[in-house]
Amino acid sequence: MVQTTATRKVGKYVTAKHVDSLTHAYKKERWADNSKRLGKEDSLSVWYSVEELQEFLETAKQNGADGIKMYFGVYKADTAKEQRCEDRQTIVLVASKNKTLANGTTVDKSIYISNGDKPEILAYNTGRICPPNCGTEVPPGGTEINTGFDWDNPGILIDRKEEGMIVI
Repeated sequence: MVQTTATRKVGKYVTAKHVDSLTHAYKKERWADNSKRLGKEDSLSVWYSVEELQEFLETAKQNGADGIKMYFGVYKADTAKEQRCEDRQTIVLVASKNKTLANGTTVDKSIYISNGDKPEILAYNTGRICPPNCGTEVPPGGTEINTGFDWDNPGILIDRKEEGMIVI
């Protein structure tokens, strides 16, 4: 059977209710514990401009990609663009192409491109993670400050039992 673009489509547009359900579940079931373990708030989102995503997608297409895998990752000292991003989670985008194996199963294989003397994975990272980079505001007569809050993702109340209630 020949796969078409329509049969490869796996995502769909979702509602604000769906987004809220996913992010609230994440905050309760993963984020609070991650933040406690880190001793600081873990990131909740990664932002990229439309222009840079279009550029990455075009580069991926030019190199034979038919999909993008998004991996969860964690910045360490050698990969964090700023020290305050260290130990926080991120998303890395990796160009991929669907391949059919000899046994008939299909897999999405990462694409590697020539980078001088060795192949290099075609991937994109270092978006703006929130926290710590959640936007800024300027109080009247004041200096611009990082708010540390994702204004599109309102807080929820979490009962941390013996540790008390927190709003995230």
